[in-house]
Amino acid sequence: MEPLNEKQIRSSFVNCTKGEAARMKLPLDFAELPWEDLDFLGWIDPGAPLRAHLVCPGPDGPVGITLRVPSVSRTSAVKSSICQVCLTGHASSGVALLAAPLAGARGREGNTVGIYLCADLACSLYLRGKRQPKLRAGRYEESLSLDERIARAMSNLDAFTARVTGVA
Repeated sequence: MEPLNEKQIRSSFVNCTKGEAARMKLPLDFAELPWEDLDFLGWIDPGAPLRAHLVCPGPDGPVGITLRVPSVSRTSAVKSSICQVCLTGHASSGVALLAAPLAGARGREGNTVGIYLCADLACSLYLRGKRQPKLRAGRYEESLSLDERIARAMSNLDAFTARVTGVA
C-alpha cells in the first residue's frame, strides 16, 4: 500500500460524517507504520476502543470504512475462527464480527453489514508471516503463493467495501 498522510486518511471515509472522521484518532504508531507490508490500513481507534477503521486502496483513491467493535469478545480454548479477508485461522478471540454502517442514507437509517476480521486488523502481517495467530493446532499450509494469497484477501476486502458503499 502506498503511504498515506493524515488528510488523505480522514477524507477517505465513506460511512461516517466529516466531523466523525476529523475526531477519530489515528493509530498510535502511525509514524512507524510498515507501509511496504500493508495491503490496507486497519486499526482500533485508541480514543474509542469500540470503533475500528479500515482504509483500503481503491481505483479512485483510498476508501475508508468505520466499523463497530463488539463490546464483549468471546474466548474459547477449543474453538477457532477464520478471518473472512485473509483466511487466517485464530483461536476464537482472534477474530471479531465487526459491523460497518452502510454509506449514505441507508447507513443513516441504521443499516449495517458485518464481516469477521482478525481482531487486531493485521491481516497483511499474518499473510506475510510477520505476525503469528494464537492457534493451538498451528498455522495451516496453503499451496498459493504470497501474491495469490494477497490478491485473494484484497478481493475479499473489495467485496466487503462494495457492500458498504452500495456498489455491489
